[in-house]
Amino acid sequence: MQNRRSDPELLRLLQTAGWLWQGYLVALVLIDLAIYQRIGALVFYLINGISVVIFLILAYWKAIARGLGGSHLPLMLALIAGVPLVANHLVLPGLRAGAPASPEGMALRQLPVLFIALVIAAWQYGLGGVILFSGGTAVLELLTVMVVSPLFIFFSAAQPLPPQRFTPIPIRTIDMLVILALVRTISFIVTGIFISQLMNRLHRQQRSLEEANARLTHYASTLESLTVSRERTRLAHELHDTLAHSLTAISVQLEAARAYWSVDRKNARRLLDESLAATRSGVEETRRALKALRASPLEDLGLLLALRQLAEAAAARGGLDLTLSLPEKLSSLTPDVEQACYRIAQEALENAVKHAAARRLQVSLEQDGAAVTLTVADDGGGFDPAGKAAAERYGLQGMRERAELAGGRLAVDSRPGQGTRVTLTIGAVV
Repeated sequence: MQNRRSDPELLRLLQTAGWLWQGYLVALVLIDLAIYQRIGALVFYLINGISVVIFLILAYWKAIARGLGGSHLPLMLALIAGVPLVANHLVLPGLRAGAPASPEGMALRQLPVLFIALVIAAWQYGLGGVILFSGGTAVLELLTVMVVSPLFIFFSAAQPLPPQRFTPIPIRTIDMLVILALVRTISFIVTGIFISQLMNRLHRQQRSLEEANARLTHYASTLESLTVSRERTRLAHELHDTLAHSLTAISVQLEAARAYWSVDRKNARRLLDESLAATRSGVEETRRALKALRASPLEDLGLLLALRQLAEAAAARGGLDLTLSLPEKLSSLTPDVEQACYRIAQEALENAVKHAAARRLQVSLEQDGAAVTLTVADDGGGFDPAGKAAAERYGLQGMRERAELAGGRLAVDSRPGQGTRVTLTIGAVV
């Protein structure tokens, strides 16, 4: 048998068992007071009370538990099961005739505490511990009834005690105690098997949850790293398409202006004016890229207003006629879905403004139950989605990956000279 629970869990279980044992003794005292108007078998309660105190000390004093090592739990089981059982048979027969001193009464008095010990054995040791505990308590009870109790009565009889104090246990009572011990043992084994199976199932479920949590944590960490990496790549492309292009154009124009300066002042000034215009355009594009990087519109405005603002800003930059179709309100969407819709719309709009040479732009968002469909279309030059250039085209692969991460699908319908339609679908479409 091997311990299957960690020390903190086991100590908490033992502490709970100790307080339950103490509460049970208090309940027995109240029952005795109610029936006899006095505490019967004071020695019985004294033995059990001392055992409870020792049990709680061993349960709360972690240094002792560590010092005892593997013998700690067997000692605790001996205290909570062995001591009450032996005290039950040595002391209770001395009570005056009545239910507590009968075999049935004695069995009932010891049963709750033994059941607590059974749960501990099943929790910690499994089926093997249940069988060993049930058999061990049966053997201990039979030895107590047939050997220890007669010897105790024999030696007590030699003392000057009242004749009614310690009387031999009748044969019929011994037979009844043996039968009750056997019945209890069988009941304990059956109950212990059930508890052990339940504990095994709970343990497997806990292990499964821990593994699932570890996988989920790993997935979340991987997803976060992948998202950060993609955002860095997107930012790099964004800066390359704005700041780098602008600086390159300005550098070329300034070099040309310097070459013309001494021979053709008019062309030199024209080139300087173009350089200034390119500089202003680059500054605006860089500001727009940095603003988009913060991705605050979703948090500040919500998806509908953020899409409206995004589409109107793109149409204004490109001088495009905008057709915008958005619902008045949306059912609750997860942050992943909202982020995917916003980022894909942002990428598709930027491609339409920068590369499509379009005149008209159409943006629509529809929701049908659990399905969300986003469409961004233009009447620009288009391209071949199956061609090599499309695979290398900036942003297209990133949009597909964003759609897959959100549990959706991205469709790109485009032909050279016939415009482009980007459609994102997330959820089941009826």
